[in-house]
Amino acid sequence: MRLITWNLFHGRALPNAGRDLQEEFTAALAGWAWDVALLQEVPPWWPAAMGRACGASARSALTSRNALLPLRRLIARHAPDVIKSGGGGSNAILVRGAAITDHRVVVLRRRPERRVAHGVRLGDGQWVANLHAQVHSEAHAQADLATAAAALDDWAGRAGGAGGAESVILGGDTNTRRPRAGDLTVLGGHDVDFVLARGWRREGPLDILDRGTLSDHAPVGMTLARRDDSAPAGHP
Repeated sequence: MRLITWNLFHGRALPNAGRDLQEEFTAALAGWAWDVALLQEVPPWWPAAMGRACGASARSALTSRNALLPLRRLIARHAPDVIKSGGGGSNAILVRGAAITDHRVVVLRRRPERRVAHGVRLGDGQWVANLHAQVHSEAHAQADLATAAAALDDWAGRAGGAGGAESVILGGDTNTRRPRAGDLTVLGGHDVDFVLARGWRREGPLDILDRGTLSDHAPVGMTLARRDDSAPAGHP
């Protein structure tokens, strides 16, 4: 499985572009090779259109600052660098080449702002989850990771003893450089953007994708394979 995680910075660039960048973000995402894309800080009206342009199925979950969303959208499309994160937010999961058979959301916290994790079950039963943890607090970020991991286990059946969660993937903007999430293993990351998993290992190097001036986060890509006894010792 080829997976990427990317925080879209509410559709903005550095330095400021002063205009709507949906086409540029979509073109970048469509041009990369991936099976699953975990996205954070996505303008809520983007995921469905991005999915269609990328030949992917899309699922999203609203995060914070989404009251009066039509008005926020109007301002964000004309002055994204003025309204910034006030334009509304969502997390999104895009999946190419596989059916999505379930989608679930857990609220991680409502204060100081709403944070969520959400996950999809693929046609082979594999669960992949996406989160954006709370910023400016190591304790809150770690608590959000723990809540997300517990929810993922519940969705996949592990909490109920069904044994369906022996392989799961959790990725996104963890807002910590030392993410911990239950018994999941860190497979790699850059800055605060990480992928953790159980029953999977990373194959080959971690890739920091070229996004030009888009976003204040670099997209992180990696290839994952099911873990087995042939995995090299010490490999994540």
